Amino acid sequence: MKNLSVSNDIIPVGEFKAGLSKYLKDVQTNKNSLVITQNGRPAGVLIAPSEYDELRNTKLFIDSISRGLSDSEKGHLFTTEQLKKELGNID
Repeated sequence: MKNLSVSNDIIPVGEFKAGLSKYLKDVQTNKNSLVITQNGRPAGVLIAPSEYDELRNTKLFIDSISRGLSDSEKGHLFTTEQLKKELGNID
């Protein structure tokens, strides 16, 4: 994800509505985020679908690691034999 450019990547909602097609194309082409403001405050962020997918997959991966670490700390572990049985004796 590219760094945010305050002068180019933060726009008011009215400007966004007026140039919706242009902004959608820019976000997909340049892979940059667009912060949309309402009454001078951030109201939303527009990102390319591929960037969203990447963020979502990263979050799911981190959540999975966190669950594994938590299980490990609680002593919820498998022995090698238990894991093989659980996975169907994969060699």
